Amino acid sequence: MNGRVSYEEAYAASLNDPEGFWRERAEEIEWFEFPRAILDQDDNGAWRWYRGGKLNTSWLALDRHVEAGRGEQAALIYDSPVTGRCDTYTYQELRDWTAKVAGGLVDLGVGKGDRVIIYMPMVPEAAVAMLACARIGAVHSVVFGGFAPPELASRIDDAEPKVVLTASCGIEFDRVIPYKPLVDEGIALAQKPVSHVVVLQREQCAAELQDGRDYDWQVWEEAAEPAEPVALDALDPLYVLYTSGTTGKPKGVLRDNGGHAVALNWSMKAIYDVDAGDVYWAASDVGWVVGHSYIVYGPLIRGCTSILYEGKPVRTPDAGAFWRVISQHRVRSFFVAPTAFRAVKKEDPECLLKAQYDVSCLKYQFVAGERLDPPTYHWLQEHLPGVPVIDHWWQTETGWPICSDMAGLELLETKPGSPTLPVPGYDLRILDEDGRECGPNTEGAVVLKAPLPPGSFPTIWGDHERFEEAYWSRYPGFYLTGDGGYRDEDGYVFIMGRIDDVINVAGHRLSTGEMEEVVADHPAVAECAVFGVHDADKGQVPLGLVVLKDGVNVDAAELQNELVGMVRAAIGPIVNFRSALVVGRLPKTRSGKILRQILRKMADGEAFATPSTIDDPAIIDEVRNVIEEWRSP
Repeated sequence: MNGRVSYEEAYAASLNDPEGFWRERAEEIEWFEFPRAILDQDDNGAWRWYRGGKLNTSWLALDRHVEAGRGEQAALIYDSPVTGRCDTYTYQELRDWTAKVAGGLVDLGVGKGDRVIIYMPMVPEAAVAMLACARIGAVHSVVFGGFAPPELASRIDDAEPKVVLTASCGIEFDRVIPYKPLVDEGIALAQKPVSHVVVLQREQCAAELQDGRDYDWQVWEEAAEPAEPVALDALDPLYVLYTSGTTGKPKGVLRDNGGHAVALNWSMKAIYDVDAGDVYWAASDVGWVVGHSYIVYGPLIRGCTSILYEGKPVRTPDAGAFWRVISQHRVRSFFVAPTAFRAVKKEDPECLLKAQYDVSCLKYQFVAGERLDPPTYHWLQEHLPGVPVIDHWWQTETGWPICSDMAGLELLETKPGSPTLPVPGYDLRILDEDGRECGPNTEGAVVLKAPLPPGSFPTIWGDHERFEEAYWSRYPGFYLTGDGGYRDEDGYVFIMGRIDDVINVAGHRLSTGEMEEVVADHPAVAECAVFGVHDADKGQVPLGLVVLKDGVNVDAAELQNELVGMVRAAIGPIVNFRSALVVGRLPKTRSGKILRQILRKMADGEAFATPSTIDDPAIIDEVRNVIEEWRSP
């Protein structure tokens, strides 16, 4: 498997001899001690990779390159059009900075296995904080800065961090968003205490510090002694990242050190075709799994130059922002969610701004995070002639792509709407309700046969029972992705959407069940349903239907404004909950189940059949009339 092989050869080897295949991949990174076992099972029966191996992810990402003589190579470029800054950090500088911040954490009593929550904007300190935790064996949990205090509180209660690292503010376009009040409220709402808060004071907004608990980041960092990397077991946790759950309670996806490092190192070359010295850009946020895997860890482990971008695809300053970054920093491989290019297309439909920049350095355009709609795919093809446009699909739980055209192996024929074929290591099947494998072009549940490859999550933080119930109980021996789809006659995979209540808003997975809990708390609401509807810019947005309590008389517009405000306060503006329609009844089965799939099709203007199980067919027309009035200009 050393040297260039075809996709077909690599995929066959990964399924026929997974231990042999992943042993070779493990030999491609540097270990303090090579693993005793490549694949086995733990006491819970979960599959685990590389037991007995000793390594340190931060050392792999930083120290190793310095010791190899590449300390002066650019490791991280911080490009911030919202502040006017553009700073480059070498591997030597990033290593030394990380060691100081790690020492600061040690001074606060943080050690191996302790948790640290990182609630920060897209600043280099966020990446350094992650690497500093990894250096001393602390488990970081990054919380997206757009989440509201109750969301932060739920993560504090689940992770029980010793320290919260934050900043005084974030910046959205030209709007300054104070973070410290959100953090203070989140800590106040949490049941579990937080001993220390370290605040990066940004010049756009100064934060008040609480005596005895809060520290000024600069003062704290300057007082610290550098900390050396700690040898960790491959199975030791690296981070916990919370993802939306169907119950409304977020699930803490756990990532271990060994399999994560092996998978990301291999994926950087095999999938994205970048290597040491190449410039790679994932235009995501460190709060999401893309930011973990492909802004911080993957590129740095591979020895690339990674770009951390604090800006938007438009209005920072215009729809040429992406082309400017690609040209200025000579990006080889670029990865972004389709919704970003839909925003560019909306403001610059003929892509005229691209002509101002030389983007000949760009060899691959990757998109993921949501379905790549064919119009956006064709628009990219038209305006990036000769650059492969590669749709790929993966999840927080897997940590790296499940399906993708593999630029570092061989480029296959693409089909609009498909992320092509499964990546080596993923045995993907389409199963019907009874667990039988579906034939070509027949839609079913997308599942992955155990064992999942290295880098995938081995459990949920503190709740292995939920891990088994949520992901493995429906089809024993198969991981339930939660997505529905099909494979065509050539085996190409088509992902058609979620089969649970999780929707995808601008590449962000969000639980409609959680939104329903908030809406149902309004004193005027008897019951409600929230579901995702198609949106040209964001892929999906939530729509709420509410039934009022008997005798309640409220103004529909005022009620909608109140519900929108409640959802924003409880979860955050990122959910894009903007519409709540009053209906007389909700369509249900005779057993009381709300027919959400029909509601989605109704709102999207798609054809549907009224099921025989509905309790009252007349409700369909009543609700359809309300939705059609909402859909009308």
